[in-house]
Amino acid sequence: MKFPYREIDYLMVMDALKEYSFPRDKITKLLDSGSLSRVKKGLYLWNGLDEPYSREILANLIYGPSYLSLEYALSLHGLIPEAAALVTSVATGRNKSFDTVAGTFSYQALPLAYYSPGISYMAGTSGRGFMVASPAKALFDMLYLKVPRLREDEFPAYLFDDLRMEVDDVAKVDFSGIRILVESCPRGSVRALARYLKEGGDGRITFIPR
Repeated sequence: MKFPYREIDYLMVMDALKEYSFPRDKITKLLDSGSLSRVKKGLYLWNGLDEPYSREILANLIYGPSYLSLEYALSLHGLIPEAAALVTSVATGRNKSFDTVAGTFSYQALPLAYYSPGISYMAGTSGRGFMVASPAKALFDMLYLKVPRLREDEFPAYLFDDLRMEVDDVAKVDFSGIRILVESCPRGSVRALARYLKEGGDGRITFIPR
């Protein structure tokens, strides 16, 4: 039995075992032998390949619809210095957390009106990819979900002291893709962000430190 990548679901396993009279018994044996690892019901890691599995792809599969965001996305984009041990995502459903063999995956619920802008597909090394927030959207999600009442005078300290971002890195972030969110969201922290943004001659909306 072979699979092209590590992250596989129940239907893929059942299709590979279609010649067996009792495929569910075979799945149990594969789990007991360590050939398969169960991430959650219906989702597995195939351990017959030497290549590493993708926590980013797993994050999209474990609970959805969802996309990587918050601290994990900020780290992935190089905006915060620490690697994020917790895989953080945003979803349209309830807040959820899953402790798995591949680590802990956390999902924060975001209203549908603020969900889609700023999400993109990022290709992985295997040719497959995952949905992830842009740097601007990841920051928007942080403000909306983590510090909704942040005031304008508190904003720089949050970015550069609490999150330990670099001024030059934030100044390079293009907020054009989430303009509609920044302009429509009434939360104090997002309104604080809006006061630090400026549209340039090229149409890009960037952060202007004061």
